Amino acid sequence: MSSRTPHSIAATVALALALALAGCSSAGPARDDTGAPAVRGEAAPTAGSPFWVDPRSDAARQVEEWQAQGRTDDAKVLRRISERPVADWPAGDDPVPEIRRAVRGAAGKRTVVLVAYNIPHRDCGLYSAGGAADGQAYLDWINSFADAIGDARALVILEPDAVSHLVDGCTPAEHHGERSQLLAEAIDRLKQQPGTKVYLDAGNPAWIKEPAKIAEPLRTAGVAKADGFSLNVSNFQTDDAVKAFGTRLSGLLDGAHFTVDTSRNGEGPLPGEREEAWCNPPGRSLGTPPTAETGDALVDAYLWIKRPGDSDGPCRGGPSAGTWWPDYALGLARRSGT
Repeated sequence: MSSRTPHSIAATVALALALALAGCSSAGPARDDTGAPAVRGEAAPTAGSPFWVDPRSDAARQVEEWQAQGRTDDAKVLRRISERPVADWPAGDDPVPEIRRAVRGAAGKRTVVLVAYNIPHRDCGLYSAGGAADGQAYLDWINSFADAIGDARALVILEPDAVSHLVDGCTPAEHHGERSQLLAEAIDRLKQQPGTKVYLDAGNPAWIKEPAKIAEPLRTAGVAKADGFSLNVSNFQTDDAVKAFGTRLSGLLDGAHFTVDTSRNGEGPLPGEREEAWCNPPGRSLGTPPTAETGDALVDAYLWIKRPGDSDGPCRGGPSAGTWWPDYALGLARRSGT
């Protein structure tokens, strides 16, 4: 991704939201991807979190590797990532295996968090370039994505950057109509799954600074049929800044709810307007742990959408976008202190 630059409500409301996402039964033993008790031991979810924790994540495997190497202190710190739910980004060629593994692992007791990121002309040809070959290929991919979810409980973040790139001019004008139509059709298809919630991405407040500029493009892309919009995906804006922006945008969208990516925003954005501040910035930390108990009536969940430790791209010594970077992950976890 190239451009990713009062707090209590009644306990009954928080409980209702958690149950809506996780179902009535959120207790029970950890499960592996077959539904059997996990051999390696899935960590108990963060308090208030109904979301599935992947026991085979890069962070979990790294913890095991460091334990075996005697790096026990580092392994302990990295558990701040491995023991918390992080979104899965299914592959652009075939999303089915990853989604089915997550659904089996959740075993009907947890909500899987997924990112649909395969829109044609993705990321304007920059670090995360790619996407489906054309509109029909994208709709076929979305259909497979939805089929793989089935009746499971899922929360889908739909196409990070896609609408924001229409607003900032990065996506050529000739693709605007098709993109909006594809997003609207994707929402319609995903919402056919009975347990699926969909949040259409709306960038972050450091990128599209005025909510009014993105409100109409979101409407055109079908946000009214979604469960809301998502903010701060793969970025570092603070919770307060994002909530303020989201609240204003919600007011322009008939009270739409939203989610916030808090995976790496514990220290806020890199100061000083430095070049590529969104790309592997130093000195950052994990943010608010994933939860559906946000204390804000408009915020449906704090989520870790960007997987903490995945590189933003080949900048500041990082590997290619989406590649696991253990040292960066360790830094995020160590500076979080929780």
